[in-house]
Amino acid sequence: GYTLTDQPEKIIAAEIIREKLFMLLKQEVPYGIGVEVTLFNEREGKNLVDIEANIYCEKESHKGIIIGENGKMLKKVGMLAREEIERLLGTKVFLKLWVKEKKDWRNNKIMLKSLGYNI
Repeated sequence: GYTLTDQPEKIIAAEIIREKLFMLLKQEVPYGIGVEVTLFNEREGKNLVDIEANIYCEKESHKGIIIGENGKMLKKVGMLAREEIERLLGTKVFLKLWVKEKKDWRNNKIMLKSLGYNI
């Protein structure tokens, strides 16, 4: 599990993933993307952190754009995000990303809070 001290790292990891999505997708999926880090686990005795994150989008069509042909876009996002997170943490990172459609997630206060937005 994670402790409160992991909170900033989880939020930073989510921000980095979101930043890579915006950078690579440009205008294709402008705002309707949220990133929630669901797992942030430092493996004991190993120089390794496991991170799992959900990427939320509002439309099924956006899901296809984010994943890309044969998963290429999602792989690229994951690779760039992992490299930056590794630099930041100074450790190896195992990053898993899932893309999920969640209609109207931006209007859901509970969901916004869990994604780190202050409301």
